[in-house]
Amino acid sequence: MKRRHFVVDCAGSALAATLDEGSGVAGLLIVTGGNETRASAFSSQAQIASRIAAAGYSVMRFDRRGVGDSEGVNMGFLNEAEDIAAALAGFRPECPELKRVVAFGNCDAASALMLSGGEGFDRLILSNPWTYEDEQTTAPPPPAAIRARYAAKLRNPRELLRLVTGKVNLGDLLRSLRRAALPSDAPSGLAAAMAAGLAHFGGPVRILVAERDRTGQAFLAAWNAHDARLVRCAGADHAYSDDVSREWLIAQILAALAQE
Repeated sequence: MKRRHFVVDCAGSALAATLDEGSGVAGLLIVTGGNETRASAFSSQAQIASRIAAAGYSVMRFDRRGVGDSEGVNMGFLNEAEDIAAALAGFRPECPELKRVVAFGNCDAASALMLSGGEGFDRLILSNPWTYEDEQTTAPPPPAAIRARYAAKLRNPRELLRLVTGKVNLGDLLRSLRRAALPSDAPSGLAAAMAAGLAHFGGPVRILVAERDRTGQAFLAAWNAHDARLVRCAGADHAYSDDVSREWLIAQILAALAQE
């Protein structure tokens, strides 16, 4: 595997990009969420890129404008479509053998891909899309997400044991139960815009949800629960940080890349 760095132009600003080269005709463009750089926290995106490239697929990562090593002003994920388009336009000349490109984004990167309608991509992998109207990660989960979480806990013998042995904070439990009893929140305007954007995409889509993640729970509460494109990972947190969840994520990405 060969890793190299280069820049692509986005409306006059240079975007820093990294390419892990593979030999296949399918490639992966990773869109980074939040204000993380293309290496991501604890180099998690770099590790994913290395694993996917070792399987024969080229992988490109980039910093959007105003983030990491890229020039320009950071305008947030709501205005990232131009950055994504520029990255895709820069990916293809670097790997002229590519016949199809898959996009992967976690959190607000998934939301940005949905808002842009996945334009230019052949397939989308959307993980834990962000549906909160503001950028405060401290916002409480919606009532429907809390109900789903406690329904799962009641089916888990280990969680029941924690309750009966006094290892659960009863104050926190009562506050959560009071919120769970509230009516479900109406879907956010952002969620509706994401659904409208995704409706314009004609290719295959996988929507991955880490069920231990608050952002993923909020997304499920705002989305059609019967969407056949949903794929859940029961034990995963937002970053798929444990070994089992990370292997699950890699398998999902590889499966999408292998499909013609």
